[in-house]
Amino acid sequence: MSEEKIGVYICHCGTNIAKVVDVEDVAEWAGNQPNVEVSREYKFMCSSLGQDLIEEDIKEKGLTRIVVSSCSPHMHEKTFRTACERGGLNPFMFEMANIREHDSWTTDDETAATQKAKALTNAAIERVVHHEALEQLPVEINPNTLVVGGGIAGITAALELADGGRHVYLVEREPSIGGHMAQLDKTFPTLDCSACILTPKMVDAGQHPNITLLTWSEVEKVDGFIGNFTVSIRKKARYVNEEHCTGCGICIEKCPFNVVDDIFEAGMGDRKVIYRPFPQAVPKYPVIDKENCVYFQKGKCKACEKFCPTEPNSIEFDQQDEILTVDVGNIILATGFQLFDSTKIPQYGYGRLPNVFTGIEFERMVNASGPTDGKIVLRDKKTAPKSVAIIHCVGSRDENYHKYCSKICCMYSLKFAHLVHERIPDAEVYNCYIDMRTPGKGYEEFYNRLLEEGTHFIRGKVAEVTNAARKPEEKGKLIVQVEDTLIGRQRRVPVDMVILSPAMEAQPDSKEISQLFKMGCDFDGFFTERHPKLDPVATMTDGILIAGACQGPKDVPDSVAQGAAAAARVAGLINLGTVMMEPVRASINQEDCSGCRICNNMCPYNAIVFHADRKVSEVITALCQGCGTCVAACPSGIISGAHFTNDQLFSQIEGILWDVRPEKELVSA
Repeated sequence: MSEEKIGVYICHCGTNIAKVVDVEDVAEWAGNQPNVEVSREYKFMCSSLGQDLIEEDIKEKGLTRIVVSSCSPHMHEKTFRTACERGGLNPFMFEMANIREHDSWTTDDETAATQKAKALTNAAIERVVHHEALEQLPVEINPNTLVVGGGIAGITAALELADGGRHVYLVEREPSIGGHMAQLDKTFPTLDCSACILTPKMVDAGQHPNITLLTWSEVEKVDGFIGNFTVSIRKKARYVNEEHCTGCGICIEKCPFNVVDDIFEAGMGDRKVIYRPFPQAVPKYPVIDKENCVYFQKGKCKACEKFCPTEPNSIEFDQQDEILTVDVGNIILATGFQLFDSTKIPQYGYGRLPNVFTGIEFERMVNASGPTDGKIVLRDKKTAPKSVAIIHCVGSRDENYHKYCSKICCMYSLKFAHLVHERIPDAEVYNCYIDMRTPGKGYEEFYNRLLEEGTHFIRGKVAEVTNAARKPEEKGKLIVQVEDTLIGRQRRVPVDMVILSPAMEAQPDSKEISQLFKMGCDFDGFFTERHPKLDPVATMTDGILIAGACQGPKDVPDSVAQGAAAAARVAGLINLGTVMMEPVRASINQEDCSGCRICNNMCPYNAIVFHADRKVSEVITALCQGCGTCVAACPSGIISGAHFTNDQLFSQIEGILWDVRPEKELVSA
């Protein structure tokens, strides 16, 4: 150990670190530590010149270990490992100390920050002495890809890969692909017909020879690792034979039971027990709602079967769920979002006052194929409103519900105002907003267009929607009680209709999905990316990527862009053919293994097998992700984690606890 030659490099990071930490003092101090051959400070260590310093010192001074004290390893560990490798040093002979996020960004106390920087650097110096040369593990990439979620992000990702000649399994839990975009009438700010731009992509995905479309299906189990995932998918019974069905729709027409709230129509209408979600559905085959079907409940009816014109008959009441197993190299999650439940804010009256609508209800109302044939009407479906209030940020930017901004609410609220003006030119439209946020291309211009159309904008958070009239002219009206912060007074705005713009929120089962795919999600339920700026489509689990609103609130252009980005990342991996995996893996000393099997049950990646004949456990290296759970759980202490050995960790702890204050301060203390 005493023969090691360590190079220590302290980064200024511009002023991010140097503003608080005395970088020169830390570098001078580090140069006096045992085994340190050279200690330098530099403005930007991650720059090409900073990396050259490391490379040249390795070659000229024969350095055997490298320590860089700078920012998060999450950002630049790979950068400095590569520099070490170029210098001829094994990349795992490198250790990084984070003196930015863990130090300079946490305090304004220069003395304390400098001492902590020394402690963190000392910990890295003590640890790196015990590093061992490791080699990355080559893994071949299966060229097939699984895309989970058939909204616009998932469709885009699937088509990008399929058009590039790669096979894709596109899984969607609903009977048709299309997602929320299929429910929309127009898209902002260009006011394109949503169905007109979405349907061709849906048809392409349904007919593409490189896409296996699995609707009415859900992923149940995921095993494996990047390049080699094995996925179990439950293909739920449609009770309709897709090979025989022509999609003629006679079964839907003849079904006598029109009793089920139509989720696609946001509860604004009913649907049959056998149904297609919407006219442009892909695939075109209907599905039987088993829970509400009279035949499944009472053994009667079978009208759909009797009137089915195909031969053989397409209706199969004895159809069972299928479990399909597919092997893929990468997985893209595009599971989308749900809308905030507006009944959680009772003061807005949704579900209690008849003419309070949610945004998605209004979308279906103004859609030509919707329950009112595109007419804007009150709940009686006869009377058109003469005044409409649109309330922004319902559930967003609210300490009681979601603190975050949902990003799209301002724009789709502006779109609603335009549609009201377009369909009912004489109507008065009020937009009640907290702050107007229109950051996208053409968005601000769309806002200005609404100003010109005569929309009334009230800046203030709505307190209450009530039907309590105080004046004769308020009788039969909804009263929007709102503070207008621009004029500094409370206002009572009587209107015929109120439209709520609910927040985008994560799917209710997002936490379960994140566990299924062994990745992270945040406190709001959105999936966690590897890096919010530099790597927004990857996750901390190699081979699992995310796209669209499952990562956070997004509009259609952003979802499309991220779907394409995820596909490009996967295509790049497929083209490589082989990728190198981190060698940070656990291993079991089988000679000392007692066969207690505690590690088998604890491993979250199912990477440990038990050999019953020898009564010992063994780690499957390719499946192990190096999380360390088994290392901590082993009662015998005979499981070790590469690059995180006991010697390395205890040395690091001792190093950070070492008091690095000047000797005179220690005496006075």
